[in-house]
Amino acid sequence: MITLKSAVSLGVAAVSPLILLSVQKKSAGTPPNIVFVLLDDFGYSDLACYGSKYYQTPNIDRLAREGILFTDAYAACPVSSPTRASVMTGRYPVGTGITDWIPGRQATNNGRPEDKFLALPFKLQLDTGEVTIAEVLKKNGYTTMISGKWHLGGEPMYWPENQGFDVNKGGYSAGSPNRGKTSNGYFSPYGNPRLEDGPEGEYLTDRQTDEAINFIKTNRNKPFFVYLSFYAVHNPMQGKEDLIKRFDARADSMHLTDKETFTREKEWIRTTMSENYKERIIQSNPVYASMIYSVDENIGRLLAELATLGLDKNTVIIFTSDNGGLSTSEGSPTCNFPMRAGKGWLYEGGIRVPLIIRYPGKTKAGGVVRTPVSSIDYFATIAEITGSGTGGAITDGVSITRLFRKDRLRERPLFWHYPHYSNQGVEPGSAVRLGRYKLIDNFEKGKQELYDLQKDISEMNDISSQYPEKTRELYKLLNDWREKNGAMMMVPNPNWNGGI
Repeated sequence: MITLKSAVSLGVAAVSPLILLSVQKKSAGTPPNIVFVLLDDFGYSDLACYGSKYYQTPNIDRLAREGILFTDAYAACPVSSPTRASVMTGRYPVGTGITDWIPGRQATNNGRPEDKFLALPFKLQLDTGEVTIAEVLKKNGYTTMISGKWHLGGEPMYWPENQGFDVNKGGYSAGSPNRGKTSNGYFSPYGNPRLEDGPEGEYLTDRQTDEAINFIKTNRNKPFFVYLSFYAVHNPMQGKEDLIKRFDARADSMHLTDKETFTREKEWIRTTMSENYKERIIQSNPVYASMIYSVDENIGRLLAELATLGLDKNTVIIFTSDNGGLSTSEGSPTCNFPMRAGKGWLYEGGIRVPLIIRYPGKTKAGGVVRTPVSSIDYFATIAEITGSGTGGAITDGVSITRLFRKDRLRERPLFWHYPHYSNQGVEPGSAVRLGRYKLIDNFEKGKQELYDLQKDISEMNDISSQYPEKTRELYKLLNDWREKNGAMMMVPNPNWNGGI
């Protein structure tokens, strides 16, 4: 009698090729699906599982209970476009050449009299020669889709469909929902050339999730990569009326409306600066809370659909943000306490972000990881999870899959370089974190600040004068990195008014 094993070894034609393929596929395993959820301007403290008492996020909290929560995850930049390029390529912003949000202040005003320095030009697109994680996965049999924000180039040639995505629903040049005479921001009509308008009253966050779910249903029998890049919770502040009323009442019940909401008593706020610059000191904005709740509801819908389709056990979900919450200007809708400052700043409030990863059978349910990681790490991590390799791309990050089971990774420095004045009252500079210490090279002040994040997560105590050797060590590490990577610096502003 010829068994299946002997038939395979002898090449017996009587054995069905379909049976062989089935056996081979089963033994090799089905590659996991990837759903990468990226929020916009979503702060570290904007989730209940990260400490918020006002915002309500039951579905995302559940995701954290079923997966692992990272306490020290970072965005590669304190503003949007550079981080998004890093997610796609696994490279630092100095490598992609995108060091500010596109097009940045340079598009209209590069150098106000109060700016001590001028920024040098930076790339206004993710070059098509860059290898994206979508391209790598597509070459390895994955069907790829983006639902939402792209913000990595003005011309269509740089948009998602030319960067490895089979389906593009909503990704183009804009960094926020368009609100004008013929468009209504988060409510249809959207004025988005890559997303058809929906029925009157349709909410963009719902629509983005609808598109992702429809894509998953269509492609459930093959591996897929969904980049669910929510426009929320970026300005303009727009939420559903019933949810706004809900959180308005919640703020009253928590007596938040009786408390001081903002302060201008910050050393960086000069008296000559407009009222636009103010720092929120409590979470109490009902519109912002409603936008977060809508995101959470849609995460719940996504999780339920994956379970219904029987895909939840073989789908990796990565949930994070592109930078810290907006807390110092443009309405200052959230507070990042205990982190200092927010979007646009190199303090923790601007770069430390929530990160939750759920990979059933691989991540320890309810696990907490304290090892520092960065958005430069997602490329290598996804490549390893899917067995795709890196497609020849040279990346700055590392795979963090070993952290799924044990909170230990070889200590390494993480870097930031933000040689720009943005819209948040920001002081340009560079930073490095190594272990418990973080150094900020503050260009505006012309000095280095050193913080012990283990003792001082709020970065209130600059200890550079107390630890001069550690300061010199990290400053040299930062300088060597900038020199090695050709990091562009800033030049003096000849029209500077001396900071008056």
